[in-house]
Amino acid sequence: MTLLHAHDPATAPAPAAAGPRRRPRPDQLALAALLAGTTALYTVGLPRSGWGNAFYAGAAQAGAQSWSAWFFGASDAPGAVTVDKPPAALWVMGLSVRLFGLSSWSVLVPQALMGVLAVAVLAAAVRRVLGPWAGVLAGLLLAVTPVATLMFRYDNPDALLTLLCVLAAWAVGRALEDGRTRWLLLAGTVVGLAFLTKSLQAFLVLPGLAGAYLVAGPPRLRRRVGQLLAAGVALVVTAGWWVLAVSLVPRGDRPWVGGTTDDNPLSLALGYNGLGRLSGDEAAGGGGMHQSSSSIWRLVGSGGDESGWLLPVAALALVAGLVVTARAARTDRVRGALLVWGGWLVVAAGVLSVMKGIEHSYYAVQLAPAIAAVVAIGGTVLWRAGPVGRRVLGAGLVVATAWSAAVAVVHWHRPAAAAVLSGVLLALVAAALVALRRGGRRRFLTAAVLAVVLGPALWSVSTAAGVHESSNVYADPPPLTARGWLEGRPDGPGVTQTALHDIRDGAAGYTWAAATTGHHGAGIQLATGVPVMDIGGFSGQDPTLTLAQFRADVAAHRIHFYVDGLGGGPDASRIRDWVRAHGTPVPAGDTKLWDLSDLARS
Repeated sequence: MTLLHAHDPATAPAPAAAGPRRRPRPDQLALAALLAGTTALYTVGLPRSGWGNAFYAGAAQAGAQSWSAWFFGASDAPGAVTVDKPPAALWVMGLSVRLFGLSSWSVLVPQALMGVLAVAVLAAAVRRVLGPWAGVLAGLLLAVTPVATLMFRYDNPDALLTLLCVLAAWAVGRALEDGRTRWLLLAGTVVGLAFLTKSLQAFLVLPGLAGAYLVAGPPRLRRRVGQLLAAGVALVVTAGWWVLAVSLVPRGDRPWVGGTTDDNPLSLALGYNGLGRLSGDEAAGGGGMHQSSSSIWRLVGSGGDESGWLLPVAALALVAGLVVTARAARTDRVRGALLVWGGWLVVAAGVLSVMKGIEHSYYAVQLAPAIAAVVAIGGTVLWRAGPVGRRVLGAGLVVATAWSAAVAVVHWHRPAAAAVLSGVLLALVAAALVALRRGGRRRFLTAAVLAVVLGPALWSVSTAAGVHESSNVYADPPPLTARGWLEGRPDGPGVTQTALHDIRDGAAGYTWAAATTGHHGAGIQLATGVPVMDIGGFSGQDPTLTLAQFRADVAAHRIHFYVDGLGGGPDASRIRDWVRAHGTPVPAGDTKLWDLSDLARS
């Protein structure tokens, strides 16, 4: 009776009157709009680029077909050779392909989502130091950096690397607030995962992160040192477990480690993807395209339209911010944040400037979060410093916009259009300075933000509208006509349809439906859906397979076709010569296809 009475609507107490609905704050609306716009920028028209970098897309396909290939980062499901990077980024793509099937979307969307998350984490990190609007500004600057748009719409490992580095900096920022060891352990773990993404490039952020905590961390010095050592242990464990696991697996039970001459994962990390990039010892097959010499000018010269838009003003903001906070307490959070992001920026920019080995301008995506954070933090500090700080900020705006105009003129290669953009930028600067002089602070901020982001944003939208594939990609300048936004289609697999049909139809009963030199097998594998062996790894130079081993695979009915290709190392050349001498040519149009089935043992 009591229970029935308690649930009787007629006798139940009336619900309390609902209070007024809380409206979102303007900064919350701005952040939501930023993330929505970033999502659109990074995802709309994504399949336009096809597989992007087919070499990594093929490895994602292999990982979806074989857990062993997924774990090792192999370029083919049977596991002949790995790609030339550690596998963390491939783990994400492989799981996406396994869950949603093989498509351009399933390969490329993970990178786009990483980009949106990186913008959100950066905004959160800066917000904790200087408030929500500074965070929104930092996120906006990262989102519209052209090289960021490029790499967050592409299936290279740089997207995951950038996100993990931003997460590590966020964790160190939390440690600067309360001095807790767990944040540093998290940072070390995340940098370790970044190492499993792109080897030693992940460590470019370490001096800034560790140095900032050593200087500005709340605990006493002795404890700070101990905490950093603990974080170092977490980094080594996270970065080293996969390297150790690969080293312990016998060679016959795993793929060859691509990018090495000794099949050692440490050689990949420390040589091909590490010190060799600095010294030039690993220059073979490189894709560097900076026109300037090894100096800081390559980041604001031939690579200026990719990432150098705000580099001059970032340097000014960093110096000015450190001057303004010079007399603050040792643990001042603003100065600590400047040390985190500024240290990241200085070290990474310095290393990328002096590289002599394999280098691409898109490596500068690692600078983008640091540039965005330093400009947002330094600019906010100057704005709040009073009239003198605002005058310095106005001077920085002039520098930034003048440099953006110069980038447009030098790199657009379309004088009339570049002049129009330059004129708009300069007009915005003039309007901002006039508004500042007359007390129009809000008008100044509006014009200033527009002047800073207009050039990069236009470049980013054009980049998102372009087609990007192969191992060398560039941020695209805006086209002159509306038709230019829609032109371009991705290339095919590089072989004729006849060859693709023969390879696909003849795959049954073979471990590899075909073999070829270097990374060209990835496009064939993606087009046919059957395993293709990349002899010699990415460049064809690795000693992954001797002629004797290749002949044994052919005799054992493991390889059906050989697609004739150029280049490669000595082993690849000997294999190609043997196939030409003993294989059976198959008519396949412009593709030189050889049938090896007659050479198998009956």
